[in-house]
Amino acid sequence: MTRAFVFPGQGSQAVGMGQELVAAFSVARETLEEIDDALGQNLSKLMAQGPAEELQLTENAQPALMALSMAVLRVLETEGGIDLSKSCAFVAGHSLGEYSALAAARTFGLADTARLLKIRGQAMQKAVPVGVGGMAALLGADMEVAQEIADAAAQGEVCSTANDNAPGQIVLSGAMTAIDRAIEIAAEKGIKRCIKLPVSAPFHCAMMAPAADVMEKSLGDVDLVRPLVPVMANVTAAPAENPDDIRRLLIEQVTALVRWRESVLAMRDAGVDTLVELGAGKVLTGLTKRIDREITSMNVETPADVEAVLKTF
Repeated sequence: MTRAFVFPGQGSQAVGMGQELVAAFSVARETLEEIDDALGQNLSKLMAQGPAEELQLTENAQPALMALSMAVLRVLETEGGIDLSKSCAFVAGHSLGEYSALAAARTFGLADTARLLKIRGQAMQKAVPVGVGGMAALLGADMEVAQEIADAAAQGEVCSTANDNAPGQIVLSGAMTAIDRAIEIAAEKGIKRCIKLPVSAPFHCAMMAPAADVMEKSLGDVDLVRPLVPVMANVTAAPAENPDDIRRLLIEQVTALVRWRESVLAMRDAGVDTLVELGAGKVLTGLTKRIDREITSMNVETPADVEAVLKTF
């Protein structure tokens, strides 16, 4: 068995996330407390109790998802004696999940990761006024068709492919008026479902350039070390290990296409046969099944999940 550990992105958060884990394992609680201290914020209480609308804010959702992913990893390390450098061939994360992956691989310290994600969330929210930009999922479209739709809908505004998640699941991002046009064009082309996403900003498109500038400065202030295992980068769908390359890719990632489908296939082609999703929800586990059913996929969020996955090591 050759594994990769993968880490979820925004949208997987929910009030009550991680509470079973925290109740069962002191190291999970200590991990969340460490992140609370780093942020000067009671993020763990927000994760446990809400309110949901506050947890959904990008600046809270991003560090919260990373916090739970890292709590799960630390439980696996302490309860199962898992050594990441020996247990997996790659780490990868979807958008903000790439920061979780890098924290898992020790490129960033936990406190720095939390602070970077808080800054990233705030910068992404501030980059575009609420309502000016949007995102839409095209279900049943491949990348070529999605790109044609984006190009036709742009009409001088930003409209681009933002996430290549799985076969038949492409997300567009850009100006809200262009996204509305894209939905109409997609319907005319016979795309079976076009869904406007409940997000507060147009992530992973050129409109996020101000946030990329913020991250360039913030990442320049943080020390990065070589990861314990290669990270499969969102921007290139290729492994990255050099700290300077990783810093550059994280800056580009803010405005670039998340090449998740290609990343999973690249890990498969490198010999990975099992993806273990650490953290909230089962989004990446579901996408893996759509990308290649031959890859074993499992998620770890609860004590029962921990028990089940440790039996595979």
